Amino acid sequence: MMHWIIVPVVLPALLAPVLAAVARHDIVLARVLSLAGTLLLAAVALGLTILAAQGDTHIYELGNWNAPFGIVLVLDRLSAMMLLLTTVLALIVQTYAVASGWDNRGRHFHALFQFQLMGICGAFLTGDAFNLFVFFEVLLIASYGLMIHGGGKMRLQAGLHYVVMNLTGSTLFLFALGTIYATTGTLNIADLAVKVRDIPIEDAALIRVAAMLLLIVFAIKAALFPVQFWLPGAYANAPAPVAALFAIMTKVGVYAILRFYTVIFGPDVGATGSMPGDWLLPGALVTLAIGVFGVLGARRLMPMLSFAVLGSMGILMLAISAFTPQAIIAALYYLVHSTLAAAALFLLADLLVSRRGAEGDYLRATSPVAQNGLLAALFFAGAIAMTGMPPLSGFLGKLLVLDALRGSDQVALIWSAILLGSLLTIVGFARAGSVLFWKAAAVAPSGDPVEDPDLDVLTPVLSIASVMVALTALAALTLFAGSATGYFEQTSAQLLDPSNYIQAVLSPQQMGY
Repeated sequence: MMHWIIVPVVLPALLAPVLAAVARHDIVLARVLSLAGTLLLAAVALGLTILAAQGDTHIYELGNWNAPFGIVLVLDRLSAMMLLLTTVLALIVQTYAVASGWDNRGRHFHALFQFQLMGICGAFLTGDAFNLFVFFEVLLIASYGLMIHGGGKMRLQAGLHYVVMNLTGSTLFLFALGTIYATTGTLNIADLAVKVRDIPIEDAALIRVAAMLLLIVFAIKAALFPVQFWLPGAYANAPAPVAALFAIMTKVGVYAILRFYTVIFGPDVGATGSMPGDWLLPGALVTLAIGVFGVLGARRLMPMLSFAVLGSMGILMLAISAFTPQAIIAALYYLVHSTLAAAALFLLADLLVSRRGAEGDYLRATSPVAQNGLLAALFFAGAIAMTGMPPLSGFLGKLLVLDALRGSDQVALIWSAILLGSLLTIVGFARAGSVLFWKAAAVAPSGDPVEDPDLDVLTPVLSIASVMVALTALAALTLFAGSATGYFEQTSAQLLDPSNYIQAVLSPQQMGY
């Protein structure tokens, strides 16, 4: 067996207890161990991505028990891509947290960070629906600890809402899993793909109920309307590095929708048919609208960025709702782009807020902060990326989404929503940028930036470098868009033809051959 497949789960799972027990009183040791572990995790993810790019689906059978009776991890192009994106993002965020001192504002930051990575990587690799639930719970517990890191009343309140909403989703997840198991006798994804297709349409009522419950659960994770209200409060009140890491959290829900509603409940399955797309489309349109109006109405920078993330999720889910090869290609490209853009803006927001003093993240003009021009340039680049203006990857991503949805019956409504939403988001970011940087320059009596002699201690060079790396990744995604979309095209084809996935996991006898 390919033992490297289990490393993204085992490595952080082993490292987290060591950090919690041995290095909890030594921040330097904790930083060294955690950064080394994350760097090694990124290297392993890169190797697995290169392996998956060859086109084969690889499996890892825990305890050497064959599926569907044993626990199995599955590596294909989609899971490898998500692993690589997660680890690269984690490395950027962790570097910023160390450089800015955020990791030293509360206990067990690095241990919780590694548990979070374990949950996310496990969710992307698992080939079993119940173990997806288990990994959801692991990342939920770790994310709650990270969210309240540093304390504060608002943070605790937002964390409580976040946990209650996600626990509700976990309860529905268990109901769905129970229904599926009662109907099919299995929870292995590949085995379900075979058995669900054999259920006659007239006997498929329970499977349709389970499929709908799962869609609600994954919509909660992806912050899709009408269960999107937890995201703005959670992201806006979380520590900025944690909010940046949370940019991948909503993508776990997106990944689950792509995996379940192509492999198990695909468009060719009579029991469910086009049901997922029929529900996702209106939800995505409303989510986009809420995000856009939230950006326009925000009076603070962090909530504005949170609503921008919500709007980007609306665009992403619009692409996924079509479940066509071209739409999935566009969705995957936009998924990578929106994750990196959100992370860069949250980290940049923390840089700016830490320098503005009492005004914090309120969108009010103050005296210019140190390095005002550099921060303005970085904010401008991040805003271009998030709003989808040329020349960065957001522009290409939206073009791909618009082109992929040309054949939809609702093309006029979808195009109008995306284009108008993009325009209003640009207005919101332009307003924020002018208040934070342009009007700030007019406030200073001398017209010169107000320098803080202690600034270099508060925000070292690595903090700004972390933001620049995220923006550079977006530029690379633009420059190598052809190669990226080529990989996404192969991923889409592999996803929409689950036979390779099923054959890799199950024996011919289990498949009915």
